[in-house]
Amino acid sequence: MDSADVLLSVQDLHTYYGDSYVLQGVSLQVPRGQVVAVLGRNGMGKTTLIRSLFGLTPPRQGSISFMGAPLTGLAPYEVAARGISLVPQGRRIFRHLTVRENLLLPVSGLAKGRQALSDQGGHTWTFDSVLHEFPQLRDRLSNGGSELSGGEQQMLAIGRALMSNPALVLMDEPSEGLSPRYVLHVADILRRMRSLGHAVLLVEQNLSMALSVADQVLIIASGRLVFKGTPEALQAQPQVLHDHLGVSAG
Repeated sequence: MDSADVLLSVQDLHTYYGDSYVLQGVSLQVPRGQVVAVLGRNGMGKTTLIRSLFGLTPPRQGSISFMGAPLTGLAPYEVAARGISLVPQGRRIFRHLTVRENLLLPVSGLAKGRQALSDQGGHTWTFDSVLHEFPQLRDRLSNGGSELSGGEQQMLAIGRALMSNPALVLMDEPSEGLSPRYVLHVADILRRMRSLGHAVLLVEQNLSMALSVADQVLIIASGRLVFKGTPEALQAQPQVLHDHLGVSAG
């Protein structure tokens, strides 16, 4: 792959929680404008990977670069300023702020200086365009985050991430706890984001949803990547599906 096409490059990442050795030499690339899905059973290191990339749980060894510049060792706010947004597991919206306030946080004075996708000639998200993409939020602008349903909270978390016009979005279990209708909505949003030039690193437990949107699939087991390939290549390897995702080979 041409280096100009690589947005995020991760080399030999090793991350610990205290003495617990979680990520054990993970290397991966996220190309511009692609969705890369990271799959695996619970406790295999998927969320730790997201936290390591965003500076929340810094790795002890390895390198992370974004748009050719190093990210390793940066604080989360510095990572965000480079043009990366996070949709964390559990949504983590501000429950005591209104929907409007949650959406406007990324474009407040606290968030200035970001290297956004729009800076590279990409799509520009505005308050109105985010509400157009998530019409269920328009009638809830004055509601507090705690008053929203789980699906609405997830739409708010994604909309908040898009407000900063990131080149790369890290998404950790966006379909977790959602109804089938909202899972389909999340899949549609991911396709829309890709069509507008965003790259997405997607950590997901919902196999069918992940395979329906991903350009590439990675499987992580015990802190190591055990599969890299296309969704089609993964589906052609039933033993890999069975051994690492618990999907019946039959």
